[in-house]
Amino acid sequence: MTLSPFAGKPAPTELLVDLPRLVTAYYTGQPDAAISTQRVAFGTSGHRGSSFDLSFNEWHVLAISQAICLYRQSQGIDGPLFVGIDTHALSTPAGASALEVLAANGVTVMIAAGDEYTPTPAVSHAILCYNRGRTSGLADGIVITPSHNPPQSGGYKYNPTNGGPADTHITKWIEAKANELLANKLAGVKRISYEQALKADTTHRHDYVNSYVADLINVIDLDAIRNAKLRLGVDPLGGAGVRYWSAIAEHYRLDLEVVNKEVDATFHFMSVDWDGQIRMDPSSSYAMQGLIGLKNRFDVAFGCDPDHDRHGIVTPTGGLLAPNNYLAVSIDYLFQNRPHWRADAAVGKTVVSSGLIDRVAARLGRRLYEVPVGFKWFADGLFDGSLGFGGEESAGASFLRKDGGVWSTDKDGLIPALLAAEMTARTGRDPSQAYRALCDDLGEPFSVRVDAKANPQQKALLSKLSPQQVTSTQLAGESIQQILSHAPGNDQAIGGLKVMTENGWFAARPSGTEDIYKIYAESFIGDDHLKQLVQEAQTLVDGAISG
Repeated sequence: MTLSPFAGKPAPTELLVDLPRLVTAYYTGQPDAAISTQRVAFGTSGHRGSSFDLSFNEWHVLAISQAICLYRQSQGIDGPLFVGIDTHALSTPAGASALEVLAANGVTVMIAAGDEYTPTPAVSHAILCYNRGRTSGLADGIVITPSHNPPQSGGYKYNPTNGGPADTHITKWIEAKANELLANKLAGVKRISYEQALKADTTHRHDYVNSYVADLINVIDLDAIRNAKLRLGVDPLGGAGVRYWSAIAEHYRLDLEVVNKEVDATFHFMSVDWDGQIRMDPSSSYAMQGLIGLKNRFDVAFGCDPDHDRHGIVTPTGGLLAPNNYLAVSIDYLFQNRPHWRADAAVGKTVVSSGLIDRVAARLGRRLYEVPVGFKWFADGLFDGSLGFGGEESAGASFLRKDGGVWSTDKDGLIPALLAAEMTARTGRDPSQAYRALCDDLGEPFSVRVDAKANPQQKALLSKLSPQQVTSTQLAGESIQQILSHAPGNDQAIGGLKVMTENGWFAARPSGTEDIYKIYAESFIGDDHLKQLVQEAQTLVDGAISG
């Protein structure tokens, strides 16, 4: 990983996106469905791209929206469709385009009161609250967001009636229909003007902010936080939750300071990520420099990405916790402090999450449910309560209500952030101190994620690596115990490879949203062993994708 000279520094003017050009490209570009990079493609979390390279513009949004209308008809989904948008520049025009199609198709649409930006978890929460106790007329949702991706990005996610990210069989259907519409120059897309759509009888306003905030008491012990008089800080990173945090502080009378209330689609207030990109990633120490610099002002602080489905936890004793470390701490705390959860509720993790989670689950006597990357794999378990917690290495997690009922089936960045305050209030230890105690008991993991450039052809090769391509019996001086191409929890392909020894492992997989591949590695021995793991993993991967 080659660090940019800008990494961790305030974004210079020359890195800021030209917003007028970006939005103009959204409305004027015409993608060619015969070119793979210009087609609709749902990755691990929806379709993403940029209007600059004809991978996300008005045509894509119109085609996907019509495809979703057709999918709903095919499945008999006729309840309201909850729609949220984040603060990326392309999200507002995309939201308008989507509404034009949805209204033309007679879909009942719930858009935010006051045109508020809406976090992903608020949409999932709204779907689940509406559907509770219903067997017909079920709701679903759309979130227009590219998550933590750079300011020039746009994104579009569909959440079906279980409230979580759409499963592969749904996204494949929508993707194929949308590309068919693109190839036919949008013939078959129903559309009315935005003004007509706003006035349509089927378009309604929904108070996402207050319905979400008022319900938080049922998932987090906010009384304990308030009574402990903790000093809390939050940086929404210019995202959709800016007003949510102020509402939470006011509603629950918390001493919570929003350190940055600015919303600006250039995200000029960010510090630059490792590769010279502006990326609103709360798990990156480079992107989170602003909040890390304020750590001594607060008992605990947190940040979230633009659609608030990811979290970052900052403490005065440890700075920014690595996502895996906080997942392990959260699991250890929750399963000991949620007595009304099912006794057989399992721990959900992705194959590239820390082995420390395995050790925590074993100590708790809880079943481990290990799945490929993608939060969709946790949705059903969170929905029916068979999973108490689902978390992925990229700082995405959700968990059950205090009574064991479903809260959200998509990633929720707000509740893990507030959980950091709850555990500090109730145990007297901040999450960094809790992590040190875990390591003392179960061993300390040394981990790293290495991102490297890879073109689409190289990514395709990497996704098809098989256990048979690993001919060595040794990895970093230890015998290889297991080689996985499918996740043990649900036997689904992991889109890469995971190689394990007694005290270490690595996994390699292509990014679903960017032209990079990722190597995840972890050692319970030390840094030197970790470096050896990464070196041998890179040799294997580079050899495989160069062919």
